[in-house]
Amino acid sequence: MMIPTPDSIAEAADGIRQRIASAGVDPDRVAILAVTKTFPAEVASAAIDAGFSMLGENYAAELVDKAQHLGDRAVSWHYLGAIQTNKVARLAPVTSCFQGLSRVKEAAAIARHRPGAGVMVQVDLTGRPERGGVPPGEVEALVLAAQQLGLDVRGLMTVAPDDPGAARLAFREVVRLADGLGLDERSMGMTGDLEIAVEEGATMVRIGRALFGARS
Repeated sequence: MMIPTPDSIAEAADGIRQRIASAGVDPDRVAILAVTKTFPAEVASAAIDAGFSMLGENYAAELVDKAQHLGDRAVSWHYLGAIQTNKVARLAPVTSCFQGLSRVKEAAAIARHRPGAGVMVQVDLTGRPERGGVPPGEVEALVLAAQQLGLDVRGLMTVAPDDPGAARLAFREVVRLADGLGLDERSMGMTGDLEIAVEEGATMVRIGRALFGARS
């Protein structure tokens, strides 16, 4: 696999910002989370050199390994995968935000190993169990439970349906829920649907392929 350079990543990031602007949204209002899952640590290092301060990973072992490899480099790690309570102890020291919170027992494990940690509740709007999350009707209860455990619930995240029309409705629902709960962050939208996401109110998009190329 060809390792992207800081310059190529920075150029790709400019392209993402242009896509956001073309959707009628100020790019400065939308954070880009660089998703480095399955890419080697050298790619994560190049992303930091390109100016990224937030990196996302879907696999616990991979996040921990990369965090150790990169040592004291200034980066905020976001864990995007399903939260397995038996892996929280390893993730907690290096993870700034757990974006896939789906169960109270996950919140309890995070609070035990990293009091006050940042989390986002994942909203399930696909009905596909493998994508994780909680149904919209259960979001408020989980948010309140996490807050009562002392966690910093920063917002909501979702993985949208593949159909563009359904994706738009899903993003709109996440924004409605976040507004109703007074939450600021809406992590939604990836390489294929980021324009729809930012049009509907995303404050963060999770981008891998458009920054780094195809995964091996």
